[in-house]
Amino acid sequence: MRIGVIGTGRIGAIHANTLSRHREVGSLILTDSDPLRAQELAHRLGETAAPGVDEVFQWGVDAVVITTATAAHAELIGRAARSGLPVFYEKPIALDLPGTLHALAEVAAAGTVLQMGFQRRFDAGYVGAREAVRSGRLGRLHTVRALTSDQSPPPREWLPLSGGLFRDTLIHDFDILRWVTGREVVDVYATGSDAGPPMFREAGDVDTGAALLTLDDGTLATATATRLNGAGYDVRMELSGELDTVVVGLDDRTPIASTEPTGPPPADKPWPGFLERFGSAYESELCTFVDVVRGEHPNPCDGWQALQALRIAEACEISRRERRAVSLAEVPDRVQSSYV
Repeated sequence: MRIGVIGTGRIGAIHANTLSRHREVGSLILTDSDPLRAQELAHRLGETAAPGVDEVFQWGVDAVVITTATAAHAELIGRAARSGLPVFYEKPIALDLPGTLHALAEVAAAGTVLQMGFQRRFDAGYVGAREAVRSGRLGRLHTVRALTSDQSPPPREWLPLSGGLFRDTLIHDFDILRWVTGREVVDVYATGSDAGPPMFREAGDVDTGAALLTLDDGTLATATATRLNGAGYDVRMELSGELDTVVVGLDDRTPIASTEPTGPPPADKPWPGFLERFGSAYESELCTFVDVVRGEHPNPCDGWQALQALRIAEACEISRRERRAVSLAEVPDRVQSSYV
């Protein structure tokens, strides 16, 4: 199997390394907007660098992994679909609903595979939480608390391109909330604060956000995020039911400190970022994609799933701007799940 990797930045390099070591992947064709970066990575891995995207498609590949800047995702997804190629891509499909829906329509028309890179679905902690909910161990679920806290803010120049805190960061919490609970979000109320560095205000974004979400069975969920968590990278989910409570992301590297006299000590080596925290999950999702391409595994996260998470993020952005509760029914959804 030959796979094209379009985009060889930080996450693209990690995915290329995983695929290069996979026993079912014979070779890779790598390309990037910075040709030297692609060439250097190809040299390290013993793979082939292509001068551009056109060559990736012309030279012949069996599947494509897209890890470029967000602005290029939708066009590349459409091109791969028209070429009949399965695609793995890092979120999002596009930064707006029209772009997302157009790309999904192309995939639907082509009948090709589109797998979304929501890596938390492959993390052992979240898998355990899903099993606890589905097995009935928690009883009736009544409360979910999710959080994502980055230790350091992203580069200033990247913020206007990110889509904002709800679409870029909390979208992971929205997806995993649906996946773990098996429920849909029906309405949201969201707010945010831009009281931190001026670059967030200049980008029209917030550095800290919070959302209250109501699920279709009445379960209440909160999701919070910040770009400025100096203690370290912190991603957790707490699920409480009438019978039991479980938590994801609580281990000896969780960057929290107890003020109780008998509480656990602070982490000696707190998580510095998402690549370290979810390293094994990133590898697992790429290995699963290879299995999907080979017809040995169903698609674990298709375009429909990505669309639903984006719709929740869009509802939160509307709520933040307009300072009101927003029903998910207000956010357009023109793609049927059977199409993707």
